[in-house]
Amino acid sequence: MTDQTVIDLGSRAIWVAVQVAAPALIVTLVVGLIVSVFQAATQINEQTLSFIPKILVLTAALVLAGPWILHVMLDFTTEIFNGIPMVTR
Repeated sequence: MTDQTVIDLGSRAIWVAVQVAAPALIVTLVVGLIVSVFQAATQINEQTLSFIPKILVLTAALVLAGPWILHVMLDFTTEIFNGIPMVTR
């Protein structure tokens, strides 16, 4: 296994992690921003107000994006397992 192979594998793993985390992070960020603007406009200073909408939207995003996330993770895992025989000492 060469240094370049390890670097390529590491960069691919980071990219897969970004892809898997992106749907949850993006929707949570958008909902948090909307709730924050609402709180600023109405001057409601309740810290727990944004928690419930974020949890609900996060759950919905994971349910909707779940099959795609699973597909990305399975492809990466299959790629890793298929590359095992090519590893030399």
